[in-house]
Amino acid sequence: MTIVAGATGVPGIVGDTSMQARAPEVWAAQAHREQPWDVETDLVVVGAGAAGMTAALVGALEGLEVVLCEKTDKVGGTTAFSAGSVWIPGSSQSWSVGRPDTVEAARTYLGALLGNHASDARLDAYLRMGPLVLDDLEARSSVRFTAPPVHPDYKALPGAAIGGRALAAVPFDGRKLGADFDRLRPPRREFTVLGGMMIGKADIDPLLHPFRSWKNLIHAFGMLARHGLDRIRFQRGTRLVMGNALAARLFYDVRRAGVDVRFEAVLRQLVVEDGRVIGLIVNVPGRTLCIRARKGVVLATGGIGWSAELRERLLPLSARRFSLAPECNCGDGLCAAEAVGGEIVSDLESPALWMPSSVMRQPDGYLSVFPHIILDRAKPGLLAVDGSGRRFVNEADSYHDFVAAMLRASGKASRVPSFLVCDRRFIAEYGLGLIHPGTRNLKRFCDAGYLIVADSIEELARKIGSEPGELHATIERYNGYAETGVDEEFGRGASELNRFNGDPANKPNPCMRSIGRGPYYALAVWPSDLASSAGLRTDERGRVLRSDGEVLSGLYAAGNDAVSIFRGTYPGPGTMLGPAIVFGWCAAMDAAGALTAYRA
Repeated sequence: MTIVAGATGVPGIVGDTSMQARAPEVWAAQAHREQPWDVETDLVVVGAGAAGMTAALVGALEGLEVVLCEKTDKVGGTTAFSAGSVWIPGSSQSWSVGRPDTVEAARTYLGALLGNHASDARLDAYLRMGPLVLDDLEARSSVRFTAPPVHPDYKALPGAAIGGRALAAVPFDGRKLGADFDRLRPPRREFTVLGGMMIGKADIDPLLHPFRSWKNLIHAFGMLARHGLDRIRFQRGTRLVMGNALAARLFYDVRRAGVDVRFEAVLRQLVVEDGRVIGLIVNVPGRTLCIRARKGVVLATGGIGWSAELRERLLPLSARRFSLAPECNCGDGLCAAEAVGGEIVSDLESPALWMPSSVMRQPDGYLSVFPHIILDRAKPGLLAVDGSGRRFVNEADSYHDFVAAMLRASGKASRVPSFLVCDRRFIAEYGLGLIHPGTRNLKRFCDAGYLIVADSIEELARKIGSEPGELHATIERYNGYAETGVDEEFGRGASELNRFNGDPANKPNPCMRSIGRGPYYALAVWPSDLASSAGLRTDERGRVLRSDGEVLSGLYAAGNDAVSIFRGTYPGPGTMLGPAIVFGWCAAMDAAGALTAYRA
């Protein structure tokens, strides 16, 4: 047996989740010793996010003995923080709700987006297998998705879909998990209210305007009553939506399928014999376990995450400071696979998928990193400027495209951080970052340095470090475009995505309104990585490949541990979770010897 040092580096330094660098020469060190197996099973899965739990569930459904190793005491990973959408073209779920989509249309769209890279065998397999995977999971588990009427792709290209292609996770009753509910990673604190009540997009208007209609009142009262009852028995609300609902459904099924879940099991090393991965070594509280995997090991540990070495190696300097990944994600799978010959692919359009985030230290010491997804950037009456005071992007475009523009060198002024600029009316109607709509007292946000306020544009410019004349001219041009409804610089409000996230009551452009009288406000936003695009080279079956293209036998990767099939682009909502689930399924089916029938 050959044991190769991996995720946590030197034997004896175990369970390290800090951002300290791990030297490549340490990962590559080899040691030889005889080691008895503590556990023998068919399939070992490392990481309990969507990719890992899908692989573990499907492996068990196919009759394999499965051990699922989760580094922390909770399942869900990045999935639990996410919107829970999957981008899977041509699904029966889209047809069933009258929003038909086709794989052929998606191929046209991806061809326009990716060019020659659209012929990738993995991408072809994903498009073919995606609808089959959804149907199989729906038939054999509680995993459910539905197609919202409108959920646009992120690029206005031929073949783009307005709805039916991005599917949303169906809400889940967390009470079904029983005591296991405490094992589910909570959503981001910033997206809950009243001590842990989750809010989806459809809940916002009823909660803000309960007396606007009977429908709103019934919806809001039902949510509040349910949450009040939940807090008698649970630490947070059990009405789960978005990614938390998806993670809960998968965990519910993993438990029912009899998967052996090992919590606080930290990947230390992969075990190789005659060029094949035959198992791994994990640290659990108080001991080390050597686990043999007769059929294979699936890595689904969350990608780059907070690994200092990988962030330095793969991410641009100005984007290394903040991440939206759980702090426990430290590149364990990537490092362990690289140590045994796997290759991390980084020649992509972008090494990560990006999100603009604002940052505030809370009174209890917690650092809120708030992702600006759709709630404010596309609404009318806000613009984004760089350090010079100039606009540089269509503020209503996708979060990834927004940050991509931040990271492009302007040659004149820094764009990190950038600033969202608006007036008081905007905050009252739409909110801004951590500030909820209707908030009257902004003092604590200003005192914390989160929100910058000034009585004049010139004063605001000085406070954010830009030229007063430049910012004034920028706002004047913006206001002129708002009057005509045509953004002559960046086309804001012209795409389906822009209009969907804007305010349809605002005319003539749902995304543009003049910035009025002072006081004026600015909010700094920073690049943060939402998920990895760089990752291990894999094939269409999810098998990890060496740099020479040969299969690293016995080892699979899925989710953020595998290189993006979209090569660092972001086609639409759910283009990380979709491949995570599909290739987690493929890895388990291949390990079980059952994939061939589906690939025909």
